[in-house]
Amino acid sequence: MAGKVYLVGAGPGDPGLLTLKGLEAIKEADCIIYDFLANSRLLEHAKAGVETIYVGKKGSQKTIEQEEINRLIIEKAKKGKTVVRLKGGDPFIFGRGGEEAEELSAAGIAFEIVPGVTSAIAAPAYAGIPLTHRDLSSAVTFITGQENPLKERTNIAWDRLSTGRGTLVFLMGWKSLPLITKKLLENGWPPSTPVALIRWGTMTKQVSCAGTLDNIIGLAKRLDLKPPVITVVGDVVNLRERLNWFESKPLFGKRILVTRALEQAGDFTRVLEKEGAEPISFPTIKTVAPQSWKPVDRAIKRLSTYDWAIFTSVNGVKYFFDRLYKLGLDVRELKGVKICAVGPMTAKAVERLGIKVDLTPKEFKAEGLLDALGKRSIKGKKFLLARATKAREIIPDEIKRLGGRIDVVPAYRTVKPSKEAAGLKEMITSGGVDVVTFTSASTVTNFAAAFKKSELPGLLKDCKVACIGPITAEAARKYGLSVDIMPNDYTIPALTRAMAEYFKRSHDK
Repeated sequence: MAGKVYLVGAGPGDPGLLTLKGLEAIKEADCIIYDFLANSRLLEHAKAGVETIYVGKKGSQKTIEQEEINRLIIEKAKKGKTVVRLKGGDPFIFGRGGEEAEELSAAGIAFEIVPGVTSAIAAPAYAGIPLTHRDLSSAVTFITGQENPLKERTNIAWDRLSTGRGTLVFLMGWKSLPLITKKLLENGWPPSTPVALIRWGTMTKQVSCAGTLDNIIGLAKRLDLKPPVITVVGDVVNLRERLNWFESKPLFGKRILVTRALEQAGDFTRVLEKEGAEPISFPTIKTVAPQSWKPVDRAIKRLSTYDWAIFTSVNGVKYFFDRLYKLGLDVRELKGVKICAVGPMTAKAVERLGIKVDLTPKEFKAEGLLDALGKRSIKGKKFLLARATKAREIIPDEIKRLGGRIDVVPAYRTVKPSKEAAGLKEMITSGGVDVVTFTSASTVTNFAAAFKKSELPGLLKDCKVACIGPITAEAARKYGLSVDIMPNDYTIPALTRAMAEYFKRSHDK
């Protein structure tokens, strides 16, 4: 029995603009066939074992012809698979979705169209340009900048485009920009007509500029713009200066290296993107299970004997409770045990499990924890500390010194992921990174291990170094790095705010 095909609009680039129906289709897919302009991060929502096939093209660099794409979609569907054809923007707006749907219909394959947010409206919106405005434009026309080269004559009626004088939006028209401006000028558009160019619209690497019909080509050359570019023509472009909300974000355009573990990088990445930054992931650590579960298992069997259970990281919470559930137990084993969580993110991880956190120190580090516990009397109490295999000994040492008893159990360990550093080195030396962030001492140590120790200060001399707290900053300085940014509160949101404030101060000088 044949499967089904979903022609899904992936949206213009910002993964947050994918529709809910598109998301559901991706989650259900057995096979995803995706384009260059479909953000590959959307594939993270797919189920395990899904087959992914890239069929995109960049400019004239084709990976596969359209006829072969049509054949591939049909072949996968005939094998009984649920196929998602993931297309940038909207499938039916210059996306050849109509051609693919025709082929599916002829082959007797069931299909659905899942519309997407087209870049034709999204890119101008992210550049602060409303395509219609009661005082400026009552009509908008979408025009392709790349007609079928096999056609004998153009379908664009250039003379008629001048009659309404609404807003014109050209998609995929970068190479045709000289022809577009020439034709509009020849057909009565004034040389002073406002024009905007938007590259990578809705993405954190968006670039936009505004000029007029008679100078936009020279401006584009000076900026060295390249595809993909949307061209907007009309008086609404003049609103860009006042309404350019996206490019005015605090960290817009800043390329920020995220060195934390891949499984934790997502939260940091989302916070950075919200502030307009372009995150670059280079995980320096990876968390895995401990080499032996015996210490954790022993602690779980006698949970009721502890007065306090201490968690110093989200990872500690995850691995400890995963093991608890693996043993066929649940949170009821913690009845009567007070919970201490270091930092708001760790506290949230505990609370998501339906467990009340009894203590979160004001200072999110070991010393703050000891100060907070000291006020509640440590002497004679029994503590459980679930943490990484390697960590500072200040908590257990001080608890013992103050008369408490403590069992330290390795709930997880950190290892270095195999990640090629050569490409990152080239990116940094070419000025492609604005900030390198470190969220723990181990991220510093593992990052440094990817390079020669002697070359590290020189490598990062043109980058800003941002550390989440003093312990991390101390580790960075040991490698000869100058720490430029550090928040007062040792959290990811606070680190992001500190970076934004740093660049604002630099801009205002």
